[in-house]
Amino acid sequence: MSDATFTFRVDDALKAEFSQAAKAMDRTGAQLLRDFMRDFVRQQQEAAEHDAWFRRQVQVGLDSANAGDVISADEVEAEAAAWRAATQRKLTGSTS
Repeated sequence: MSDATFTFRVDDALKAEFSQAAKAMDRTGAQLLRDFMRDFVRQQQEAAEHDAWFRRQVQVGLDSANAGDVISADEVEAEAAAWRAATQRKLTGSTS
């Protein structure tokens, strides 16, 4: 991998504070900037991967719904009522 120079402008005070903070961590500003850049690229890749996964999941749901593979509102409510009752029994310590 070849190295490239990255040049940008920054306020003198910010540069001085950043350099001082880097030195306090026994690092150079360049080392920290490379770390920040790597982290940013990784975060963007992870976000893009999650977005792609999410879109696939939404499409699966849409395809299922379009194929008629759905649960009725009554079935959902019945399951939710059973879940609420079971949770309430656990909270009150009732075994009935």
